[in-house]
Amino acid sequence: MKRVAVLTSGGDAPGMNACIRAVVRGGLHYGLEVFGIIRGYNGMIKGDIIPLNSQSVSNIIQRGGTILKSARSKEFMTPEGRKKAYDQLKAHGIEGLVAIGGNGTFTGAEIFYNEFQIPTVGAPGTIDNDLYGTDCTIGYDTAVNTALDAIDKIRDTADSHDRIFFIEVMGRDSGYIAVQSGISGGAESILIPEERQTIDDVVTTLKAGFDRKKSSSIVIVAEGDEEGHAAEVADKIKTTIDVPVDIRVTNLGHIQRGGSPTAFDRILASRLGLGALEGLLKGEKNVMAGIINDQLVYTPFHDTITKKKVINNDLLRMSTILNR
Repeated sequence: MKRVAVLTSGGDAPGMNACIRAVVRGGLHYGLEVFGIIRGYNGMIKGDIIPLNSQSVSNIIQRGGTILKSARSKEFMTPEGRKKAYDQLKAHGIEGLVAIGGNGTFTGAEIFYNEFQIPTVGAPGTIDNDLYGTDCTIGYDTAVNTALDAIDKIRDTADSHDRIFFIEVMGRDSGYIAVQSGISGGAESILIPEERQTIDDVVTTLKAGFDRKKSSSIVIVAEGDEEGHAAEVADKIKTTIDVPVDIRVTNLGHIQRGGSPTAFDRILASRLGLGALEGLLKGEKNVMAGIINDQLVYTPFHDTITKKKVINNDLLRMSTILNR
């Protein structure tokens, strides 16, 4: 293998640039020519493929987002689109891919290999931490710390005005950000997709706080919770709770995706980028590089895509005991 390419796809995550840097400099170390594909599978189809050298990735380890940009490609979901992508890779002499992204990215890579035998090793880049086969995904730690910073600030104003704040964090299918930021931010209640918690449960918790003369509370709501978004949950609480209280809602939104990555994410992304490249050189394909118990592992895309990553029940138990 002499030529490889790296791409980022799906939602951006802090640390993706550190991962790109590791792939490029690792490739140069092993005597490879390394290319970057701009805007993921869209760029592959269009031939938006550029050579990368050490200078190309200088001074990016601290930057959020992705210098290769990201996009979702409907055309790549079609056989015709994937054939165009294959033709572009062959024209550039590219023999292997490192794909930084999540489930959709890896699903596309597996289908692409089955049709055209271009091997891909993935690096898990998503703030949601919802990929089976790694303890943490690139960007997750930064997102949690971004959310925590906002929660701490909101806690100050909630306390000043005796308010209940419902704070929505990202996590359409996963409650990892909600649980970690909620525990570390001292939230009185945490609503996540993985665990059923009713409006009555939340009301009971909040009323118990009032009974203890607690004047303010924080409720963290993962965007994918079955009771709805934070605004919907707040509206339901207003019609249920029978104590006078001022309720406010804050949606943290896309600030959780941006910003300079933490030291943890920079190191994780560097390990996974180099690990993905070295796996490719060793003949790995259709696998994701991950870190489990501080060891590099490779998990088949099929398992990463289909198996559910569960939240540690002890964290949920701990939040119930400590945060009320």
